[in-house]
Amino acid sequence: MRTDTFLPSLLLLGSLALTTACSSGASGTETAPAGPGASFSAAATRGVDPSKIKGLDIVTDSSEHSSCPYAASYPAVPGAETMTAAMKKYVEARLTDFRSGSCAGDSAADKAHELNISYEFLVASGDALGVRLTTRDATSAGDGLMTTTYWFDGKDRAYRTALGLVSDGSRDAFVAALKKQLRGREGVDPASLDEAFADPANRTSVLDDMAFTADGGLRVTFDRGEVGVPAAGRNTVTLSKATITPWLSGFGKRAQRQTVHPGGGLDLGATHTPAPAVPTQTASGTDTTDCRKVKCVALTFDDGPAVPETATLLTYLAKYRARVTFFTVGQNVAAHPELVRAEARAGHEIGNHSWNHPDLTRLTPAQISSQLTRTSAAIKAATGKAPTLFRPPYGAVNATVKAATTLSPVLWDVDTEDWKYPDAAKVARTVITKTGRNDVVLMHDIHPTSVAAVPEILRTLTASGYHFVTVSHLRATM
Repeated sequence: MRTDTFLPSLLLLGSLALTTACSSGASGTETAPAGPGASFSAAATRGVDPSKIKGLDIVTDSSEHSSCPYAASYPAVPGAETMTAAMKKYVEARLTDFRSGSCAGDSAADKAHELNISYEFLVASGDALGVRLTTRDATSAGDGLMTTTYWFDGKDRAYRTALGLVSDGSRDAFVAALKKQLRGREGVDPASLDEAFADPANRTSVLDDMAFTADGGLRVTFDRGEVGVPAAGRNTVTLSKATITPWLSGFGKRAQRQTVHPGGGLDLGATHTPAPAVPTQTASGTDTTDCRKVKCVALTFDDGPAVPETATLLTYLAKYRARVTFFTVGQNVAAHPELVRAEARAGHEIGNHSWNHPDLTRLTPAQISSQLTRTSAAIKAATGKAPTLFRPPYGAVNATVKAATTLSPVLWDVDTEDWKYPDAAKVARTVITKTGRNDVVLMHDIHPTSVAAVPEILRTLTASGYHFVTVSHLRATM
């Protein structure tokens, strides 16, 4: 379970900011398609380079199984442990509910659901850290889209809710300004609007997604149904810098300033975290294995790269001169480009596994293209070479998905279900007993137990005469 960060050159490509094209000071209803596969305008927000966050770890969990499709990730930032704990509590609760509900169901309807939780950095500079979690839950009513922003005040070493950006004494005026912008909009009932903000305790729940725009305004986003159900999508209100600044708390003003004029890095007072080791193995020439004459197998690893699991895996593979295919998630490629470069340098193949692991068959052609294009760009930025293969998350592929990309889809012959069974011995036994000549094997390098199973797999299958090749090499020489 782990990994993620963005390259500066990919900030606009990778932005999942839930923004509109409004200028600061305007207000509007979000009309862009929402959710993990959506492409939003990044013009109103300022990009963040998480590579400046020392010791950043992205906690990741996913299931590749079509009967229990989920993918969740959130950042763990050294020094911001209380904020990380809040995100962890939320994500684990959602995963627990999903696993015990949809994954345990037997009906076709139960099997049709999907849970996706992804993240976006809003600011990571000076002593201010902001993160948005976006949840798409197909088991929920309506569009199933929910967003929440989490904030950390490095000066006071304290986790803040979104409402913590506004000073206590200014919250009534702030709410009044929001209500003024919302009244009269299609789908907004005045009585429901007043009720939503009447209870001070309820304000924290309703006002849980706030982020600064690039020019210092504050955009407030409401989940569908919180203050109305607009036909065009979710309601957003953007207050100009001049309007919002007098109402901000001390932390809010620092977060605003660091968003508009970010510094050289993030300093939350965390202890020094050493950089993880990156293997330096280099492939010795082109693979000349002829799979028409010898037994071949293509091991594939999804969802990485992960720290430290992928580095450990590369070391194991080098001992047997085994070549494999990594189907990487775009967010994680941008997080750890050094590991992707190490994969390519060692002679492995890098494939595309989407930006943040949604079921592509649920997306529009434009959203599918965005998921794959951004990931290919991340891979090319890291390695200098664009991928030719993609593995659709959950193996979900249809004519629409195929038509939206020129990449060649790759599924599998042997599914280890290593997401379900965190047992190295069981994973190794599954691969060894089920693998046949020219098979493609599905594993994940985000799971420590899966990586731990690899030495036994390599040792046993090598003794049985197998050669480990990439998917493209297998296809070319069969």
